[in-house]
Amino acid sequence: MKLFKNSMVVGGLTMISRLAGFVREMLMAAVLGSGPMASAFVVAFRFPNLFRRWFAEGAFNSAFVPLYAGKLEVEGQNAADEFAREAYSVLLTSLLILMLVSELAMPWIMKAMAPGFLADPDLFAKTVLFAQITMPYIVFMSLTAMLSGILNAHMRFAVAASTPIILNVVLVSILLNTPAEPASAALRLSIGVSLSGALQVFLVALACRRLGIKLGLKKPRLTPGVRRLIALGVPGAIAAGVVQINLVVGQIFASFQEGAVAWLYYADRLYQLPLGVVGIAMGVALLPGLARQVRGGDEKGAARTLNEALVLSAALTLPAAIALGVLPTYFIEGVFLRGAFTPHDAQATGQALMAYAFGLPSFILSKVFAPGYFAREDTKTPMQFAALSMVVNVTLGAMLFFTIGFVGLAIATSIAGWVNALALGSGLWRQGLFIPDRRVISRLARLLGAAVLMGVALVFMAEPLRAALIEVPAHPLLSAIALALIGVLVFAMAALLTRAVRLREIKSLLRRS
Repeated sequence: MKLFKNSMVVGGLTMISRLAGFVREMLMAAVLGSGPMASAFVVAFRFPNLFRRWFAEGAFNSAFVPLYAGKLEVEGQNAADEFAREAYSVLLTSLLILMLVSELAMPWIMKAMAPGFLADPDLFAKTVLFAQITMPYIVFMSLTAMLSGILNAHMRFAVAASTPIILNVVLVSILLNTPAEPASAALRLSIGVSLSGALQVFLVALACRRLGIKLGLKKPRLTPGVRRLIALGVPGAIAAGVVQINLVVGQIFASFQEGAVAWLYYADRLYQLPLGVVGIAMGVALLPGLARQVRGGDEKGAARTLNEALVLSAALTLPAAIALGVLPTYFIEGVFLRGAFTPHDAQATGQALMAYAFGLPSFILSKVFAPGYFAREDTKTPMQFAALSMVVNVTLGAMLFFTIGFVGLAIATSIAGWVNALALGSGLWRQGLFIPDRRVISRLARLLGAAVLMGVALVFMAEPLRAALIEVPAHPLLSAIALALIGVLVFAMAALLTRAVRLREIKSLLRRS
């Protein structure tokens, strides 16, 4: 299985999307800062975005892809297309009902998601309005996720992975051409969210048509295949969306502290770069091939694939986690410190980012381990682990928020992430489906050592580098970019010196690509 090639295709396009997202967040921070309109838009966008995460990275990756791939492998293209039409019709009907109900119930939904906003009636009213405008995004992105799942099952990853770029391009265009008045900017951003969703579903639908996939609407019916999809998809969505669920729980508490919603959001956006590039890419690329290996009875091959994914994700994740953990404010200042985003905002956001960095490896481990269950059509076990993780997050979040403030919410999210990842990994290990041999353990230890060496080097080089660039325009951003590039080089050299990575393996991966 070309795991490296597929994950690099998804990861590369995700990297482009995240970089465009960085530009979006930089402009948004400059226009909205951490003020009331920033909080209103963040909360409003969180609701439809939560469903995007669940469907794009949860329900359809965990349930639809294995079922569709299985029919494609065993019964052929026509049977797979018929199943896709059944699922498409039921999904669209359900989404339209969900959207209508949510639009009408939005004031009550926002009361649950941001109860702290009730103290400011104007802020609460704006939040409700923005959320109602962004609601169609749920329909568009859920359909996009399903069509992307079809493309992924055919090992066509590029188009589906490129669709998030559209959202960032649309929102960046709005921010570059909108008045600096925060309420007007937030309103236009809300409209842009739904517009980008329509463009994304059009793009993947066109790709499916070019591939020869015959889709169309039919009377929605709960056929045996659809019932199986629902039975697997509901727990799979909860399990795969645990990180987002935990973030929403944190947002509920954060709404009671002024500025906290925006600080947590900006910190989340920065650590989402490695999470998106590595974790999401690995999960998307891993599942279809793993499902085929399991369906073909190649359990040894599936175990090797998980080991390969573990080492590859560690090599791409550990340096990012340590860099963001030891110098969080440095990178926050480089990305966001301008316009309405103040030094106080940078310090507060940096504190949250340090806590999230501790949990970053766990979030990506979950993306590696969860497909081990989903490929076997087991979504209930990950859901149970996710439920345990949410209990930990809510309990710790409440305790820490009322003792140390909003940073406690980020700490609770990271600890809950580790609970989920360790539970997923140990469950596979007990079943004999994941067997990390001595070679894998040794590689992981050496990768960690190389990342620690890189972290030490960055701490010593950070301030001298900023001082050297002090006269250059936009020096905080340039110094952050330069330090990140230096970190990549230092980690690469340390990994080669410690033999955590070998040149012949790199050459082999490149040849396989």
